[in-house]
Amino acid sequence: MDDLQIPPGPGAPQGLTVPAGELLEQFSHASGPGGQGVNTADSRVQLSLDIGTTTALTEAQRTLALERLATRLSGTVLTISAAEHRSQRRNRTAARERLAILLRAAVAPTPTRRPTRPTRGSQRRRLDAKRERAEVKQSRRPPRPD
Repeated sequence: MDDLQIPPGPGAPQGLTVPAGELLEQFSHASGPGGQGVNTADSRVQLSLDIGTTTALTEAQRTLALERLATRLSGTVLTISAAEHRSQRRNRTAARERLAILLRAAVAPTPTRRPTRPTRGSQRRRLDAKRERAEVKQSRRPPRPD
């Protein structure tokens, strides 16, 4: 098993390298297609990474990842399961890709909202619509006795 390479992106400008020794793979029977080999081949892969102790992340990235992935963690361990393919090799690849996507998203900064002002046209349209609505309501009132 090789190190998991995550290409550079927002939040990780040099990319991330998760050492192979920090990844724990477990294999088990997968339900679903497989023909005669479905009960003999351990094709489902569970890939686990302890985010709290991994050397792949800086302290700031670790804090951010633990916070953002809190609902998916068991303690500080992130576990990914892959059983959509019939072969163990393809499931291993799928689990690693999913882990890479999750880690990349967890360390990426959230874009800050730049406040904008309404355009002059949108302000005018809003006020025109308010005026029209007021006129409709005014026309529904009974006439005032003068």
